[in-house]
Parts: sequence; C-alpha cells; structure tokens
Amino acid sequence: MRAVALTSGGELRFERQYRDDDTSDHGQLWDEKERGSDVGMGERLLVGVDWDSAGYEICLLDPAGRIVEQFRVRHRADELGEFVCRLVDRVGATEEALAVAIETPRGALIELLLERKIPVYAITPKQAERLRDRHRPSGVKDDRLDAYVLADGLRHDRHLFRRVEADHSLIIELREVTRADEDLAQEWNRLGNQLRQQLQRTHPHLLELIGNAQKPWFWELVEQVVVKETRLTRAKIRGLLERHRIRRWMPEEVEAVAKQPMLRVAPGTLKAVQLQLELLLPRLRLVDAQRRACGKRMEELLDLYAQETLPGKASAPSTIEIVRSLPGVGVRVASILLSEASHQVESTEPGALLRAYSGVAPITRRSGKKISVLRRYSCNRRLQHAFYHQARTSVQSDALARAYYASLRARGHTHGRALRAVADRWLRILDAMLRTRTLYNPACLRAAAASANAAEATRQVAA
Repeated sequence: MRAVALTSGGELRFERQYRDDDTSDHGQLWDEKERGSDVGMGERLLVGVDWDSAGYEICLLDPAGRIVEQFRVRHRADELGEFVCRLVDRVGATEEALAVAIETPRGALIELLLERKIPVYAITPKQAERLRDRHRPSGVKDDRLDAYVLADGLRHDRHLFRRVEADHSLIIELREVTRADEDLAQEWNRLGNQLRQQLQRTHPHLLELIGNAQKPWFWELVEQVVVKETRLTRAKIRGLLERHRIRRWMPEEVEAVAKQPMLRVAPGTLKAVQLQLELLLPRLRLVDAQRRACGKRMEELLDLYAQETLPGKASAPSTIEIVRSLPGVGVRVASILLSEASHQVESTEPGALLRAYSGVAPITRRSGKKISVLRRYSCNRRLQHAFYHQARTSVQSDALARAYYASLRARGHTHGRALRAVADRWLRILDAMLRTRTLYNPACLRAAAASANAAEATRQVAA
C-alpha cells in the first residue's frame, strides 16, 4: 500500500508506508511505468482542482489512479478557457468522459465547466481534510497534494461528492441580493448601537421614545434636538409624526420628552457627540435606503422566477407561491430559501434534504449503551437563521404553531429548542405541500390535529 508524500523540492512522490515494503522505486519520482501514459479517447479523466486566490492547482488521473499530468492555472480568462479546451481535447468531443472534483462549488471555473457540460463534483472542506489524512496522517498540507487527493477521492469515494448543477440566472442574482442585504442588516445594527451609545452620553431621555434606534422618524428627531439644537414646537412634532405615519406617540408626549434637560457633561462633550451624530445619521439613512432597495429587488426576482418556473398544470401553484403561503415566510425568508437551497426545494425529497441542510434535523450518536441526540451544527447558517425567524414569526401569527410551541415549553424545552421543533414541523408540512403542489391550508392542519387528539383520547380511555 502506498501513500502520497512530498519531496524536499515540493514535488509529489509515492513512499513506502511500511519498512518491509520492498518496492524498488522508493525515494524517486514516478518512472514511466508508474506515471502512466496519456488516456485514450473515450476513457474517463479524473481532475482534481485545488484553488486559492491567485489560481488553481490541477491534477489529472487516469481511471487506474495514475497521475497523467500536474500543472497550475492562473485565475485569468485566457488561461481558464485554455485549460477547459485542454481537458476536452484529451478525451475528444465527449465531455462526459471527464469528472472534476473541487471543494468550492461556485466560481468562474465552475461556471465555465458547467457551460461545457463537464460533470463537476463538490465536497466539503472537512471531508476533503479527512481524505487527505487518509493519505498523509502526519498533517502535511500542500496544494498539489490536495488536488491529487480530490481526484483520487473522486475515484474511490464518488458517493461522498455532490454533483454540482448550474443555477438559474435569477437564483444567482437573488443569492447576491440576499447576501448583500445580510451585510447591510449587520451594518444597520452596528450603526444603531453606535447612535444609542452617543445618546447615552448626553440625551438618554430620548431613548424612552423607541425600543431601538433604527427608525427614520427618530433620526430626524435626534438631528433636530441634539445636532441642530432646535426648539421643537408641538406643531413641528405633529408634522414629523404625520410624515412618518407614527401613531404610537402623541405630539404632546414627544414634546414632553424632548424638552427634558440633557446631562451635565464636561466641556466639549456635546460638540463631540454632535460631530459623531453628523457622521452617523447620513450613514444610517444610506443603509436604510439600500436595504429597502434590496427588499424591493428580492420581490421582483421572486416574481420573475415564479413566472419562469410555472408548473406544467395551469391550475397548480408555483414553488414561490407554495413557499410564501406558509405562516412566517416573508420576502427575505423566501429569498434565502430559494437562493441557498433551490436544488433541494425542487428535488423529489425536499423535506429530508432541507431538514439536514438547514440544521433543523438533529443528529444521533450511538456508542455501546450510550445514545444521545444532539443539535446539528454542520449546516447552512443562512438557512438556519431563516427557518429560526420563520418559526419565531409563525408562533406569533399562527394559533397551531403557538399551541405546539407552548406544549414544548411546558415539557421543559428551551426557547431555541422549541423553535427548532416548530421549524421541523413546518418543513414536514412544506414537504407535503411541494409534493402535492398545494398551498398551505390551516383548516386541513386543524382537522388533522383534532383527529390526532381524538385518537389519543380514545387510546387513553381504552388503557
């Protein structure tokens, strides 16, 4: 048995794993017999790709596992195109005779390979690390070795790899919009916390008007009271509340809070706070406008995708309509679900795939007499957060979800565990809806719940 190693010059070689290995080519690069000849037309060529920020390390294997060639490709349009043509020329016009293994399932090279109908297989970095440990348990890390390990893993463990499929053009754009919106939301929260911190220094009484500082009407009030030090009349406050459609506060209440004196601070503190607010408020307004633009674009992309992926039956609803009919699913949750797991949603078993990919389904560990069920941490974080908020919102708006959540809390479950169980139930319902192409109907769910309760009562009476 041989393992892959590196020479002092950084080149790959085969080494003996045991001292009693009497192979004669130990300590040297592959000879012609070990290296293998070029593959013939129609034979499968296994390609391992290890990428970095500057380019790609390529390793080509023949079906017997012999290295055909190793080289590096820079991340340039001409070199990527030449590389793909080079692969196709080796196997003739049959692109299916190729198989490419890579860790990252997205990028310019992946899109170029999928455009030429070349099969691409992806594997998680954690699995790739385990495959590398099988070859080099000492922990050696090298890009050329990683490329070889990926190609060899595709030869031996094809079932561990996931076939990469080309995404719809609208899904690609939707993914970028949702991730940009996520970055803006984080920036929005950071700026709001900074605004709250500055007001705590001089005008903490203004924070009584609002739970968080991310409200446009509150920014305008802060700008008038703190930055410009304007004396607001009740008429001006009434106009401010009407412009922003605020009905929670009466003008006289806001006036009473705004007229409270500021804290006594050291000289120069107020000027410092005003300077900080002059920088914060425009940034808050910009981020808020960009988030609104992202939300509007998400809505447009969802509508376009629903029109382009209508089912065969004219009366059947689209996938977007089915997903958005669930309680707690808004524009952002639906956009994240479609952009991060469009292939899982459109598969024949959407429920099982989504439960595992989103981290909703727990994992079981068994060893001897010990059995434990734990939360799944290896998952898509964006999907995990989306289903968490969907479950939280559904508990507020749906009576059945609220009752199920209350029963879980009564059994001693924590808030997070109970919400994951609620999300798990919604995914099972979504699975049935996608299979039958029907919208969510709470009456059917209530009837099923009543039937289950009646059966349970009958069982208890019989016992």
